Amino acid sequence: MSTPHFGDRLITRVREIGHPLCLGLDPHLALIPPLFRRGNMAAADPQTAPAVEAFLLAVLERVAGRVAIVKPQAAFFEQLGWRGVQVLDHVVAAARAQGVLVLLDAKRGDIDSTAAAYASYLDPGGALPVDAMTVNPYLGRDTLAPFIERTALGRRGLFVLVKTSNPGSTDFQDRLVEGRPLFEVIADALQGLAAQLNGPETGWSALGVVVGATYPEQSRRIRELLPCAPFLVPGYGAQGGAAADAVSGFVRGPAGELEGGVVSSSRATLFPEDGATDTARAWERAIDAAVDRAIGELRVAIAR
Repeated sequence: MSTPHFGDRLITRVREIGHPLCLGLDPHLALIPPLFRRGNMAAADPQTAPAVEAFLLAVLERVAGRVAIVKPQAAFFEQLGWRGVQVLDHVVAAARAQGVLVLLDAKRGDIDSTAAAYASYLDPGGALPVDAMTVNPYLGRDTLAPFIERTALGRRGLFVLVKTSNPGSTDFQDRLVEGRPLFEVIADALQGLAAQLNGPETGWSALGVVVGATYPEQSRRIRELLPCAPFLVPGYGAQGGAAADAVSGFVRGPAGELEGGVVSSSRATLFPEDGATDTARAWERAIDAAVDRAIGELRVAIAR
């Protein structure tokens, strides 16, 4: 059986669940709760990777059936060396076994054969296959080609950096190029590709873009340029973006609620203050409450 179109899978699942929360899996070593810590939690300590894996698998159990997609950040796993890559493999497999989409936040971008090697994450038969990944377009459109090839049939997804949530994004992304900010130039360049990858059921593309919650005005402008591209929206919660700002680039769906992507939350959801405990039940309550809070805020935002 062939894999359904990524844009259709993503938006359909978000509609079924009733909210666009994407759970970011960013295992900051210093923030791992006492319940899961082992040894000194240094990156090179052989006990650290198993501790991170136990923590993330426990998180996945708490959110099973409650989120459409999770977003492991590659750097947090790679810092642990080969053990961390093994943890990533196990976490990805566990999420997909639960029916949760996996978006690898890797922000890869390179030329020729190197880009093709990075794009192997999107190969269904690859060593560590994921449903989608983030990429950096700043080496040019030809560097996106190996990734686009993997999404040509719409079975995998791609999220291209356009307007990121960090304050320093203004240093380059807002610079004018022939009178237009660079982020608009990039969005323009993606129009044709996004349109070619629209899903047959929902009309949403397999090619999405990264647009920060901290820039709602720019988000609305990017939506004008890319009407069918799903947004991956970082910057909600810990980075200061409000739920309403996070969905400012969404549009009305068939049910009357705003849709058009997913909103990422990691630190605020993974590491609630009352979750810093060595008691399992207390940690479970803290995680559940943090997820409930994010879901509740986003449900209000898309219903407005």
